[in-house]
Amino acid sequence: MSQAIWDGDGHAMEDQAAIKKRLLPVHQRMAAFTLFPAFDHLKVPPGQLPEGSFRWDVGHADWIDFLDRVGIERTVLYPTLALTFGRITNEDWAIDVASAYNGWIHESHLSRSPRLQAVGLLPMQDPDAAIEELRRVVNDYGMCGAFLPSTGLKAHLGSKEYWPVYAEAERLGCSLAVHGGLHAGLGFDDINFNAPAHALGHPFGILISLGGMLFNGVFDRFPKLRVGFLEAGAGWLIMALERFTGSQQAIPPADPRGRYLKLRPGETISDYVVRKIKEGQIFVGCEGDEPALGYAVSVVGTEPFVYSSDFPHEVTPESCRHEIDELLERKDLSDDAKHAILHGNAERFYRRGA
Repeated sequence: MSQAIWDGDGHAMEDQAAIKKRLLPVHQRMAAFTLFPAFDHLKVPPGQLPEGSFRWDVGHADWIDFLDRVGIERTVLYPTLALTFGRITNEDWAIDVASAYNGWIHESHLSRSPRLQAVGLLPMQDPDAAIEELRRVVNDYGMCGAFLPSTGLKAHLGSKEYWPVYAEAERLGCSLAVHGGLHAGLGFDDINFNAPAHALGHPFGILISLGGMLFNGVFDRFPKLRVGFLEAGAGWLIMALERFTGSQQAIPPADPRGRYLKLRPGETISDYVVRKIKEGQIFVGCEGDEPALGYAVSVVGTEPFVYSSDFPHEVTPESCRHEIDELLERKDLSDDAKHAILHGNAERFYRRGA
């Protein structure tokens, strides 16, 4: 089966020296060490990773080489160090660093090849500034949307203070993508092994983010908003449907003013999420070798799942090609499902316009 492939979630490796040059002079003097807050205490020392599976010297030419070797048409780049961006508490610093990162990724990657696309950083610490930056990355830089951290911000992503940002994304017709990566504050702060924190931290942050947006009615209030939930696999979605549905039925929230989630008569939370998936509002990142993917497709359909390479994080061209081949050989997915996961859904999610 011939298959065009879009990578819905790759990663840029930040050149901090180049980004610092784009900061305001006052902030350049402050940026003595690192631009971004630290990750949690469990990030793996390089010696524990397979050789060649995590490189910091990956630039635009390396990305093109990766795409060619794996057989991928294009990728959408997310940050690496800036996955901790939500932990920045100084609003002026967040605004300046976001602007500097976005200018850097545009010059260093997007302007080099149309096969390299990206999402921008938004200073959600100041929603008005986030709106201005969203307009800039979409209109001036041609980005397909923006990154939202799953953890670190002072409020959950369903909070009303962020609603104007969602309104602007809906108006612009661009995507927003919630991405995991930072596990601090999720109950792992004193755990002594990386594996459980790494395995659970990504889906925990994504579950919290979906829960906040879902129950606060974000998808009803902004019916054309497209939100992706990335780097947590497919299995978390099944748990969310089961747990959210059961808890909603056991403890239905009081909503005397009708401001929050609006279910249709007889509709469950699971029904509602599937409806929003079918309406093109909710997307989910996945990799090619996930055992739960076939079952998840049988429950919610093919529409949300977007193939993600995660290169160059803990993967190689060979391992990514192997994952894609495994997906193409699966018997529990139809050819139409494989096309949707490897290409069609990413095209729908990242498209520009209403």
